[in-house]
Amino acid sequence: MDEQRLVWTAPGTAAHLRDLPRDVRSRLEVAEIPADPLHSPRLGELRALVPPLVRNQADDDYDLKMLMASAPALRLVQALTAGVDWIVDQVPPEVTLCSVRGAYDDLMAELLLAGILAVYKEFPHHINAQARGSWEPRQVRLLGGSRVLFVGYGSIAECLERYLQPFGVDVRRVARKPREGVDGISELSVLLPGADIVVVLTPLTAQTHGLVDEEFLTLMKPGALLVNGARGLVADTGALVAAAERGKVRAFLDVTDPEPLPEGHPLWSSPGVFITPHIGSLVPENRERAFALVRDNLVRWVRGESLRNVVVDEY
Repeated sequence: MDEQRLVWTAPGTAAHLRDLPRDVRSRLEVAEIPADPLHSPRLGELRALVPPLVRNQADDDYDLKMLMASAPALRLVQALTAGVDWIVDQVPPEVTLCSVRGAYDDLMAELLLAGILAVYKEFPHHINAQARGSWEPRQVRLLGGSRVLFVGYGSIAECLERYLQPFGVDVRRVARKPREGVDGISELSVLLPGADIVVVLTPLTAQTHGLVDEEFLTLMKPGALLVNGARGLVADTGALVAAAERGKVRAFLDVTDPEPLPEGHPLWSSPGVFITPHIGSLVPENRERAFALVRDNLVRWVRGESLRNVVVDEY
């Protein structure tokens, strides 16, 4: 039997890792990350790390990259997020990084569907009119029959497409690598002009940083809806504000750059732009959803089975 493996998990989360099979519990020692991990006498024993979901560097006494680099026995880092852009370049090459891809699919898909419908039915305008006590009907759009283009086609996009199917939309898909039913990114310039709704769900990488730029927005159909559920940095905020100001596109954004979006930022008042403050996975069950996948991966890791959601090439 393998020697016991030390796992450090985010503060306040150890209880989520108690419900493990007996054979796995006997081979894992789970403890929360100590207050000063870089000076912990047990740093050399650390085999797996579950870092915090959200970290405020100013409030921490350690650097996460240094922590991982200083743990010679570390072999697994399990992120609590589906996107790993915040950590992927910090993980040592000999350490396996896994995400919780799939944990938030329906949460994000519900929000994005709601946002699309809200914009199509002019909810922001009518909510503001109600607040003023003013009867101001505005013509709305029909979602049925719209052409939807997914830019980035992972598990969230697959879930959202299922939610959209009853509306009878026409779907096209673009991803980094072409596969059956999914075009390569090289087809983007051909597909953008025909899309009524462009849903951006690509991971944030060096290649996708600023993907939604002036050229991208110019190629979009006049009046089309841009939906960003990826990362704020995937879009060029200045180009988006300019496109919205001239009525070229409308947008539903759950992510922005910068984030949080400061008071007075022009994106707040850009015409046709509807913003929610990164609430896609902001539900009470958020943490448990993530840890269900973490537990499964720890079981697989201890038993020598294939891990889920191993990150390769920033994905």
